Amino acid sequence: MNRNNVELTRWVAVSAVLGLIALGLVWELALAPLRPGGSWLVLKVLPMCLPLPGLLKNRMYTYRWLSLMLWLYFIEGVVRAYGDRPPGNYLALLQVLMCTVLFAACALHVRLRLSGPRPDPTARANESAGTAAK
Repeated sequence: MNRNNVELTRWVAVSAVLGLIALGLVWELALAPLRPGGSWLVLKVLPMCLPLPGLLKNRMYTYRWLSLMLWLYFIEGVVRAYGDRPPGNYLALLQVLMCTVLFAACALHVRLRLSGPRPDPTARANESAGTAAK
């Protein structure tokens, strides 16, 4: 496992999540809201805030469930890209791109971490046995 690659995928994932949050806020409040002055659809960014602590703490489980959750944002982006007018459709395409980058970063992060060296379970058992004997 190359530690630099793992860190790179971690920061790409964090950056993509922050980018999706910022995009959602700017999109629904200023650039192309569904209703003038903003809409309640801005609340869609709240679920994207949930994985941030897990990503920052480098928890493998967070990468796994985030890679499943982000497809909801991907689908929304695809639907709005074909059903919306400019600039909303361009923002939707940007969301699709960011979701794709985030999925690739999560999948690669999990793959790199799982391909790394694993601790030897017999060594841990021997350490425990040696400590108990003393």
